Amino acid sequence: MDNMIIKRNELLARKLIDGVNSRNMTGHYAANREEALKIALEIIGNGIVGMGGCKSAADIGLTEKLRTADYNFIDRDKYEDKRKAMLETYDADVFVAGANAITEDGVMVFIDGNSNRVSAIAQGPKKVIILVGMNKVCKDIDSAMKRARNVAAPVNAQRFGLSTPCSSQGTCFNCKSPDTICCQFLITRYSRHAGRIHVIVVNDEIGY
Repeated sequence: MDNMIIKRNELLARKLIDGVNSRNMTGHYAANREEALKIALEIIGNGIVGMGGCKSAADIGLTEKLRTADYNFIDRDKYEDKRKAMLETYDADVFVAGANAITEDGVMVFIDGNSNRVSAIAQGPKKVIILVGMNKVCKDIDSAMKRARNVAAPVNAQRFGLSTPCSSQGTCFNCKSPDTICCQFLITRYSRHAGRIHVIVVNDEIGY
């Protein structure tokens, strides 16, 4: 990445983290993917960890790391009963997710199909780690919603092989397809519990 872009991103990330901290959440700055992985593992410690299909976690190497014998990872890919994995995740010590978008002042937008991710973020695990790349940063809530629906949702629909208009056309149609992944929208603007939600802002592009 160009050095001037890296510097600009760092300045914006610091502003974003101030916004996150003002919302009773804890913001962390990571200069790269390696730093993001280190911060995430420090927060996780020896806790039981759950996550959804988190591309951002895979991008920083966290998913692969959690699959080693050193961590208590609820790996849903190894469960025949996916619902059992989802329910066990609600009692986990830590839940890891990526945001579909985040505003410059720290408000996050999540879109979910099965709703396991948004429900775990809202209530359940003792701690939540949100991974955010600079590609997810938007000026305000309107642009964040547009990004989530017109960028993140179509790409994720393609990733999961879903039959939706956005998957074939590349943009949101506000559809009611049985395969839609836009069933639940969560806007996280504040945390009731200090120290529960940790937002790691990575000076790189991660996730969709």
